[in-house]
Amino acid sequence: MTEIKPEFLSMGSAGQLMPQEEMLEVKKQKKSVIIGIPKETSFQENRVALVPEAVGLLVQNGHSVLIESDAGKAAHFPDNEFSDQGGQIVRSAEEAFKSDIILKVNPPSEREIEMLKKRQTLISALNFTIHDHNFFKKLISKKITAISFEFIKDKTGSFPVIRAMSEISGNTSVLIAAEYLSDIKYGKGRMLGGFSGITPTEVVILGAGTVGEFAARAAMGMGALVKVFDNSLYKLRNLQNNLNSRIFTSIIQPKVLLKSLRTADVVIGALHTSEGRTPVVVSEQMVMEMKKGSVIIDVSIDQGGCIETSHITNHSDPVYQMHDVTHYCVPNIASKVPHTASYAFSNFFAPILLDLGEEGGIENKLKNDYGVRQGVYLYNGTLTNKFIGEYFGMPYRDIELLMAAFHH
Repeated sequence: MTEIKPEFLSMGSAGQLMPQEEMLEVKKQKKSVIIGIPKETSFQENRVALVPEAVGLLVQNGHSVLIESDAGKAAHFPDNEFSDQGGQIVRSAEEAFKSDIILKVNPPSEREIEMLKKRQTLISALNFTIHDHNFFKKLISKKITAISFEFIKDKTGSFPVIRAMSEISGNTSVLIAAEYLSDIKYGKGRMLGGFSGITPTEVVILGAGTVGEFAARAAMGMGALVKVFDNSLYKLRNLQNNLNSRIFTSIIQPKVLLKSLRTADVVIGALHTSEGRTPVVVSEQMVMEMKKGSVIIDVSIDQGGCIETSHITNHSDPVYQMHDVTHYCVPNIASKVPHTASYAFSNFFAPILLDLGEEGGIENKLKNDYGVRQGVYLYNGTLTNKFIGEYFGMPYRDIELLMAAFHH
C-alpha cells in the first residue's frame, strides 16, 4: 500500500481546495463585534456571563467588550481584572446596551427590554414559564434576534449550559447537605460520609439525571451510602454505568421509597421535567416519618419541588424546619458558587463569540451552526420557537425557512 503523503491530507481541509478568488472573500469576512455585559439585576443572581480571561481572549481577537461596573463583583471578579484584560468598564447599563451583542445570565427585565435597540442580538436565559405574552410582545417590537442559552445544543444533541449548571448544582447540593447535617441547630453535629466503625451516612437521591449523577458522585466520594430513585430504568442503568458502580437504584415505588426515607440522613430532590412542574413524589406524611435532624435539599424547587413540604427559600434565608427535618429549597443553587458557575458559562460562551467574529457576524454563525440556531427564539423580531408560540398562542415561524428567505 502506498504511503499517503502529508500534503495530500492537508488538501482535504476546506481552505486548500478553494479557488483563489473565494479565499480572498473568506478572509475579508472576519468581523469585529462589540459585546456588552450589563450587571445582573435579578434577585440574588451572583453570576456573570464572561470571566476576565475570556474577555482578554475576545479583545486579543479584535473584539470590544463593554462591562458595566461591578458586573462581576458578586462572583469575585473585580472591575480591574476585566480592564487589565482589555475590557472597557462602563458606568451604566445604558452604555453596555449600546453593543452589537448583549450577553447576560438572566432574562431581560422590562427596563432592560426598553434599552434594547433594533438589530441587536441578545443572549441570555429565557425561563419562559415565568413570563407572560407581553414580555414577548415587547421583545418582538424591538426587532432583535434573541437566543436562549438553555436551548442551545451541542454535537451530541444535549444542552451543554443546562448540563454544566446541573453538574454544579448536584455537587453543591451534597456540600450544602454536609453543612447542615453537621450544624448544631439544624442537624445533629454529624459528618456526611463514612468513617471506620460507624454506619455511613445514607443519602437518598430522587432523580437519575445530571443533578442526581453529580450528587451521587460527591456523596460517594465522601463515603456515604447512596440510593437513587427514578421512574426511568434507562436513566438508572445509565447512572450506574457513568458512576461505574452498582449502587442501589429503584423505580419510584412509595413503599420502597418510604423504607429508604425512614433511614435517610439526607434526601436530595433532583427530578427534572421538560414541561410544567415536577411531580411530587414525597408526601408530607413521608417527611413526618423521616429521622429528626435529617436534611432535605430540593434542587427541583426551580420547577416547583418534588417534596410536598418544600417551599421556596433564598440564599440569605435558605432553610427552615418542618416535622424536625431541615429543608433547603433555594432555586438557582449554582448561584451559591458564582465564581465556579461563571467559569462554566464563560467556557461555553467565549468560543461561540470567537466563532461568530471569525464567521463574519451573528447571521453567518446561525447559518452555519445548527446547535446555536436551536437557541434562537426571536429572529429579527419574528418569533421562531414553536413551544413559546403554542404556549402563548402567538404566531411563530420556522427558523430554517426564515433564514433561507432572509439570505436570498
